[in-house]
Amino acid sequence: MKNIFNKLFKTKTRSKSKSDSGLVENLSVIELLEQMHKSVDFLRFTCHTEDGRKKIWVNYYYTLIDTDFLHRDILHTITTRPWNSLEDLKDLLPIEIVTISKDANEIRGKLLSGFMYLQLHEHDQIGLLVRSEFVQTRAVSLPEVEFSVIGPKESFVENIDSNLNLIRRRLKTPMLTVEQKQLGTISRTKIAIMYIDGITNKDNVDTVKERLSEVQYDHINDSSYITQLISDNANTIFPLLLDTERPDRVTSALVEGKVVIMVDGSPHGLIGPTTLVEFFSSFEDYYLSYWLSSFFRLIRLFGVAFSILVTPVYVAVLTYHYELIPKDLLSTLISSRREVPLPPILEAIFLELTIELLREAGARLPTKVGQTIGIVGGIVIGTASVEAGLTSNVLLIIVALAALASFTTPVYKMGNTIRLLRFPFLLFAELWGLLGIVFCFSILATHLLRLTSLNKPYLEPIYPPRVQDMKDALLRFPFSFQTKRPEQLRTQKAERMTMKKKRKTKDIDGE
Repeated sequence: MKNIFNKLFKTKTRSKSKSDSGLVENLSVIELLEQMHKSVDFLRFTCHTEDGRKKIWVNYYYTLIDTDFLHRDILHTITTRPWNSLEDLKDLLPIEIVTISKDANEIRGKLLSGFMYLQLHEHDQIGLLVRSEFVQTRAVSLPEVEFSVIGPKESFVENIDSNLNLIRRRLKTPMLTVEQKQLGTISRTKIAIMYIDGITNKDNVDTVKERLSEVQYDHINDSSYITQLISDNANTIFPLLLDTERPDRVTSALVEGKVVIMVDGSPHGLIGPTTLVEFFSSFEDYYLSYWLSSFFRLIRLFGVAFSILVTPVYVAVLTYHYELIPKDLLSTLISSRREVPLPPILEAIFLELTIELLREAGARLPTKVGQTIGIVGGIVIGTASVEAGLTSNVLLIIVALAALASFTTPVYKMGNTIRLLRFPFLLFAELWGLLGIVFCFSILATHLLRLTSLNKPYLEPIYPPRVQDMKDALLRFPFSFQTKRPEQLRTQKAERMTMKKKRKTKDIDGE
């Protein structure tokens, strides 16, 4: 009985390990090629030399390789030049990446990445892997999410090699280090970890590597998957890694001492560790005067606070705190709400949900139709709801201004967070008025204080307070004041600029 139980237990364990390891982990080379040959885009044929004395078996996915390169350079060389072994072919082929392998896992990964597999005999367990990759990608285009009037007009594309090229052209230093991993037991997605050796803190790099090594997911489609899988807190609505499509922003983050993660198939890069204040600064700020940049940052912060709090304050004041309404404004509010049958909370939720529906509809529809829906829908629904007596004119203006203020956030994912934050504040404003808003803000502040990004405090430099990092937080000081890298990153080289002041005494003629 015990032996039977052991056999059943071992069988189940073995079956589970096979299913968890990518389905084809333990196949031999011949079994692997037979499995691949079931696919219509996998080709396997023999190629003879010109004298007809030798032949070679060629295996590849024609949807992944450059067939012109195959016939012009590889097959032409094999059929016209003398050779006797795989080592001769390796030295003969004019390709930079040619390896001899008998490892089925390596052969599988290379074939699925745009390599050819050459065998001297049909049933050989060893062969030659030749790179002949064909990359179909779109051209570098304008940034769509983080568009700026001033500065570079390039954005990342879906090909990781093209994205690395955009970064390499901006950072011409051998200290820029790129390490590559593969994630996804089925997708085998290429992940690039980038940092500047000699500047970036090794602890941050090791943290990223450790968390990526713990990812056991079957497929990785986009960098957003990585954000959720390696995040310090999976239950927060705040983004803990900065998502960007701009190569100039990634370059600046690398020079500061941060770690960047690029994912093949995603036109966005991930920057970490990051802080809350970075999500409210546009990279265009660094292309403008520090006076203008500081003013625009304050405008954005005011817009965020206004967007979150103005509707809850309206509900709290009309429900509990009538004495706060100025006498000159009281008559206007009374006349606007005279025929509204709904209490302020239902009126506010109705308009907020209407704005969210219009925003989602405009985002999901084609560009021209989406713009029409947003403009016409907002005007028609707003006017009709006021004339029907469902909402007041004052609240309609307030909600429209709150929606407009939420668009000032330069990072899209943080804008989504702000959209959601309004509703808890609304509910607490209905429960306890202004006291409920303060209570909800206390909960939010406590949550932000506990958040970390790659084990670094999320609210830095506000808390813990760091004067040095405040020079590029709520306000942007001149570059002459930012001589050191952020203290939060604990970089190996803190100095980023040396100021040498030279004073020359000149007379009125300049001599």
